[in-house]
Amino acid sequence: MRDLAFTLLMTGLLPLAAARPFVGALLWCWFSFMNPHRELWGFATTVPWAAIIFGVTVLGCVIAREPREWRFNWVSGLALALMAAITVTSVTALAPAEAVWAKWDLVFKALLGLVVTALLLTDRWRIHALVWVIVLSIGFYSVKGGIFTLTSGGNYRVYGPDQSMIADNNHAAVAFLIILPLMNYLRIHSAHRVVRIGMAVAMGLTLFSAVGSHSRGALLALAAVSLVLWWRGRRKIVGAIVIATALSGTLAFMPANWWERMNTIATYEEDASATDRLLLWRGAWLLALDRPLVGSGFRGPYTREVMDRVAPDVPARAIHSVWFEFLGEHGFPAFAIWLGMIIAAVVYTYRLARLARGRPDLAWAWDLARMSQVAIVAYAVGGTFLSLSYWDVFWTVLLIAPAAHTVALREASRGAVATHAPGAIPSWRARAQPAIRRGEAVT
Repeated sequence: MRDLAFTLLMTGLLPLAAARPFVGALLWCWFSFMNPHRELWGFATTVPWAAIIFGVTVLGCVIAREPREWRFNWVSGLALALMAAITVTSVTALAPAEAVWAKWDLVFKALLGLVVTALLLTDRWRIHALVWVIVLSIGFYSVKGGIFTLTSGGNYRVYGPDQSMIADNNHAAVAFLIILPLMNYLRIHSAHRVVRIGMAVAMGLTLFSAVGSHSRGALLALAAVSLVLWWRGRRKIVGAIVIATALSGTLAFMPANWWERMNTIATYEEDASATDRLLLWRGAWLLALDRPLVGSGFRGPYTREVMDRVAPDVPARAIHSVWFEFLGEHGFPAFAIWLGMIIAAVVYTYRLARLARGRPDLAWAWDLARMSQVAIVAYAVGGTFLSLSYWDVFWTVLLIAPAAHTVALREASRGAVATHAPGAIPSWRARAQPAIRRGEAVT
């Protein structure tokens, strides 16, 4: 019955995606991020929904003649360059071909969907809709995990959805922390009080879910997220009280076995898991030095024969660091492109915040820039201890700031024209900063 209802839903949404290709882009993101069909039990689980959605979206682009302008920013442009780079490193890869090209297929499709989504992010409401899709897709699991943590007393670990990139408890925890600031953005800029309250509750449950993962890396990421979230907040004193209360309440709830595990952070030299990570990072670094232009290719660090080339004493398995994983698999040029995507997104967040500063009409852009920065910090800190280099959700988060910057520039130019028009009220700058300080949001 559940499969039939889901299939009927998709039957109704696919024609809409053909008529409005951005709907198809949102559906693509929903399936890529959440894999909703895996929550089913019958025939709908085997239908190639992602391929169908992508095909319908491309058809919709042709029918609707979208995008009308092929504008690339630095993030989407570097994503195109990364598609070429990983193809080159796959051709020269050292691991078995079937494993290499299977991973290339997944990553290449994710990047292709990313570029299409970037081209269709043409206005504020599309950006807002994309943030909703990200939050709902991952938040579905973070809210469930928070409820599980509360009902189980925090004695068991929270995991992500099976057969997904965030199935591991450590990966899931960082994913939950990445969407936490995006939830806060939606809380601030939702017009309905019920939605704002719902987002606040979801943020609390997501916090419990991240802590309930029993991930030590997530605890470090949580500390960084809390600090940056407070720093980027509008009201520092109130923010400090709220964050301190939420953290202390959550941590006080956790049982003794959780505290025992977290305390091992201070004695990492005695922990086999931590020392293994240092060993794996060294192996990835040596693989990059062995072939600096192309690395070992996809799945290289997982292959015993490949790792034996440079470090026979290093286990052949996941590297547990986004930085060393990408570097060891693809070498320095591709790593520079991948890192460039992250740096470019950060630069766009600062440009967006500078543009929106002191403008009530761009309050949404101000908050989106700040919350995007917090999400990137969560990935940078948490990802240092995880193999999450190819997570398409984070890549999509990187698209938000450059798209919002383009839209905000357009809105700012229209506002400037309106301000200088006959009969317009002058000096918006004099009124804007007090409004921002008061925390007024444009919904």
